[in-house]
Amino acid sequence: MLPEKQLQIPAKALEVEKPGHKEMLSYGFGFFGVILVWTLVGTFLTFYYTDVAGISAGVVGTLMLVARLFDGVTDIGMGALVDRTKTRHGKARPWVMWMGIPLGVSTILLFSVPDLSSSGKIVYAYTTYILLILVYTMISIPYKTLLGLMTQDPNGRSMLNIYTGIFTMLSTLIITTLAQPVASAIGGKMGWSVVAGISALAIIIASFIAFASTKERVTSAVRVNNYVPLKTGLTSLISNKYWLIITLYCVIAYTLNALLSGAGLYYATYILGNTGYFSLIGLVLFFPTMVGFFIMPKLLGKFGKRNLALAVSIIGIFGSLVKLIDPASLPLFLTGTIVQGFGLIPIIMFLYAMINDTAEYGEWKFGVRTEGLVNSAASFGMKVGAGLGGALIGWLLMFGGYVGGAEQQTELATTMILALGIYLPLLLSILQTVLMWMYKLDKHYPQILADLQLRRLKADKK
Repeated sequence: MLPEKQLQIPAKALEVEKPGHKEMLSYGFGFFGVILVWTLVGTFLTFYYTDVAGISAGVVGTLMLVARLFDGVTDIGMGALVDRTKTRHGKARPWVMWMGIPLGVSTILLFSVPDLSSSGKIVYAYTTYILLILVYTMISIPYKTLLGLMTQDPNGRSMLNIYTGIFTMLSTLIITTLAQPVASAIGGKMGWSVVAGISALAIIIASFIAFASTKERVTSAVRVNNYVPLKTGLTSLISNKYWLIITLYCVIAYTLNALLSGAGLYYATYILGNTGYFSLIGLVLFFPTMVGFFIMPKLLGKFGKRNLALAVSIIGIFGSLVKLIDPASLPLFLTGTIVQGFGLIPIIMFLYAMINDTAEYGEWKFGVRTEGLVNSAASFGMKVGAGLGGALIGWLLMFGGYVGGAEQQTELATTMILALGIYLPLLLSILQTVLMWMYKLDKHYPQILADLQLRRLKADKK
């Protein structure tokens, strides 16, 4: 598509409104609650089911994939619903307020499997897990969409993403380092129910603060009819090459993230020989991100999101190679984990901004703006990735003859834990890097934004 015909319009008229730092901080804090659930479930639910609730690894693996695939389908419907929501508070913000309490309650139910028969536990697990992911979808899709509605400014979106990244890292560190020790100190199933209850309270508080302190500013350039039929929205979506790339990236990146977190507890227990090492592993995994928060904002203006994301993804590949030197060495494993942590920086600091940038490209290219659908469909990729990662853990452990809670595992089970901790992450890191190399929207974005602003100004004059 050719650039729009330029009009004699003052440059100031083409400026876009940006949120202030206080609003960005509130938005980021809201994400603290959302990610708290994601991390608690993604990191510990498989272990909780197999080693605490006593559900077989194979059943858990199937549950993870089936539930996440179902969840991914509901993402599309939720995205369409957000695009059709019209209230005085906007179309995304209200859902953040409405779903805070239901998400907290469903989190507690998830980690409260009662003493039932084997089949009873499976039914309870399926019911509560599907309930949680439905409620999670109903708050996470609007929340991600809200980022794109707060501003169209690329640096503003990047800074919003960095604020969310700060709280993402904080909530992830809290869960990965404290959840298992707290649950163990209390003991048994009650320990995990208490951890879930504390998390639920944080979720509710964070969601209400985010709702009260943010503002939707972005509207479509086509003011006459903002309604987009679902078929039209989906057609433009699958024709959006950059959305396709970033969605596939989500699948790969979140599969990798699920393996690094979900399989880490098994690796610490049976390869490194101490379950307590997992908290240390979780801490060092996010060390590069902690450093990145201080330097990435200064580098964004010079290099852009995509180039920075590509650079750190390349670095992350070498993490698995370091671990391969001696898989049973704690110092080498921690060093390799730190290196792998560079590959997580794009997920935490840039991904949501990049997803929302594809909404601008879709509107510019096809004349259709569907922020909710763009975010929900990309979220589908995240859910599939997380589900695939969880399924791989369960299935490979079952294939290896893993017995939950046993002091010793079979040689084949140990080999499968090695594959989950080193070999599969290496392959996924390479694929993740290739996809980021293919994503080249950043260099076209300034022209796209200028053209959309001109269209909006023309529409206002009619």
